Amino acid sequence: MIYLKTPEEIELLRKSNVLVGKTLAEVAKAIRIGITTLELDKIAEDFIRSNGALPGFLGYQGFPNTLCISVNDQVVHGIPSNYALKDGDIVSVDCGTIIDGFYGDSAYTFCVGNVDPKVKKLLDTTKEALYKGIEQARHGNRIGDIGYAIQQHCQAAGFSVVREMVGHGIGRNMHEDPEVPNYGKRGQGLQLREGMVIAIEPMINMGNKGIVMERDGWTIRTIDRKPSAHFEHTVAIQKGDASILSTFQYVEEVLSQK
Repeated sequence: MIYLKTPEEIELLRKSNVLVGKTLAEVAKAIRIGITTLELDKIAEDFIRSNGALPGFLGYQGFPNTLCISVNDQVVHGIPSNYALKDGDIVSVDCGTIIDGFYGDSAYTFCVGNVDPKVKKLLDTTKEALYKGIEQARHGNRIGDIGYAIQQHCQAAGFSVVREMVGHGIGRNMHEDPEVPNYGKRGQGLQLREGMVIAIEPMINMGNKGIVMERDGWTIRTIDRKPSAHFEHTVAIQKGDASILSTFQYVEEVLSQK
């Protein structure tokens, strides 16, 4: 079932999503060669709790941490560990929060040190595709319009779109209807309506679109072990352009100074 949100509920969702953006910025400050992904997780949990919120992922369906941190060929749902970041790594950080019963959800993929230009292109293309998808997220359009825009942009650059992992509705639950694939056909799928709130999150591979789950039961990686990138915004559907409830502003302020 799809729950349409009131303007008041959308503002509560914005509050939670802005905190996600600020949390990702705290993580961005700390990302460097040698830091462990578990240390990044602790920074995020402490920051979220210090702002009177709860980590949205911690304990969700048994997930053991605050952040999903996915390095290099890991696509999504990586579990923070004692792995120390290395020069040339890319690291996807997916963060969720809960404020006043409403979830925030956003993700950003960071470079560590000197990253191969081909891998940087993967990141740039994935982020561009996110905004291409958001352009199509408007009242009266269809789910397929979002996926088509993302798929076309990434495939034109020579990259592949993960099929099994998709975006989703969000509200009082982390995952609500509808599913939001990163591939599709224009004019197909559920019609978007004002008041829907969805998380759009392209997961794009440098090589094959295939994925496998690691033995930990959470981490998804590329089948060919080539890099994968992930960017995510939560948006509210309205007449005209979607309202982006999450934000990369704080992250990009940090990155501009590093």
